[in-house]
Amino acid sequence: MLVDSYGRKITYLRVSVTDRCNLRCIYCRPLNYFIPRLSHDQILRYEEILRIVKLAVSLGIKKVRITGGEPFVRKDIDIFIRELAKISAIEELTVTTNGVLLSGYLHSLKMAGVKTINISLDTLKPERYKIITGSEEFFKVWNAIHEAKKIGFKAIKINVVLLKGINEDEIIDFAKLSIKEPFYIRFIEHMPICSKNESFFLVSGKDVRRFLEKRFELSKVEENKSTFYPGPAVYYKIKGAKGILGFIDPMTSHFCSRCNRIRLTADGHLKPCLLSSYQIDIKSPLRAGASDEEIKSLIIKAVKEKPLFHKDSIIGKAMSTIGG
Repeated sequence: MLVDSYGRKITYLRVSVTDRCNLRCIYCRPLNYFIPRLSHDQILRYEEILRIVKLAVSLGIKKVRITGGEPFVRKDIDIFIRELAKISAIEELTVTTNGVLLSGYLHSLKMAGVKTINISLDTLKPERYKIITGSEEFFKVWNAIHEAKKIGFKAIKINVVLLKGINEDEIIDFAKLSIKEPFYIRFIEHMPICSKNESFFLVSGKDVRRFLEKRFELSKVEENKSTFYPGPAVYYKIKGAKGILGFIDPMTSHFCSRCNRIRLTADGHLKPCLLSSYQIDIKSPLRAGASDEEIKSLIIKAVKEKPLFHKDSIIGKAMSTIGG
């Protein structure tokens, strides 16, 4: 089992397969922030990712999440996920997506054994969706969410980044969606990782909970103790609701003490902490012919270098280049 220097068991690997995205969300890829695109050779090849994941799993990783950018913009992503699903020791394989291209991959994901899908959707208003994302594809996302429900995925998690002055007036609408649909609606605090100027977007998760508690009867949903990989969300349920409300508060309620993850970036670096500029190059040794034991030692090093708390909140990179 992978254990960091502070006794945390590391069981969760987030894998970014691309830095590219078909949206340009105002909080992820700001218009005034230049994001250079990685070249084909700079991106890890699928067979390289598979090798790294297999070695990480042999060390104790139990959960693997595929992210981007937007993972479904990469060619043959469905074939790659099917290969990944063949690694029997992975106990949970999940995908995070903006949902625009999801519909065409739902059956393939289901066949591969993916049980949980995280879908980013920050508004229920098509006209506002265009303002936030720069795209008019709201209904493709909305329809994909309901297709996923019909197909029968175990959990459909809708990630809502709340932005002050932009979508905070939809908190009630999203809460009501959890009443009538069996979705996880997860309110996420905005992280200003590119610039201090973004901090004005922040809506405190505690304020959101207080706001909802005045209007609904909320009860806390206890974490499933049988899982190896609890996440950062704290969950509540509105009385009589089919779905669940989640709160992820990285800015106001640090959950570093229970963080159980490391990240593999699309350009081949291991990041022990999202909000830190520290990373370990694993691609160069891999392509230079490193043995399995040498690659394992880099994974172990990344885990041992994981900080107890994140010190940086601004690391000068767009979220799409990191993998979230």
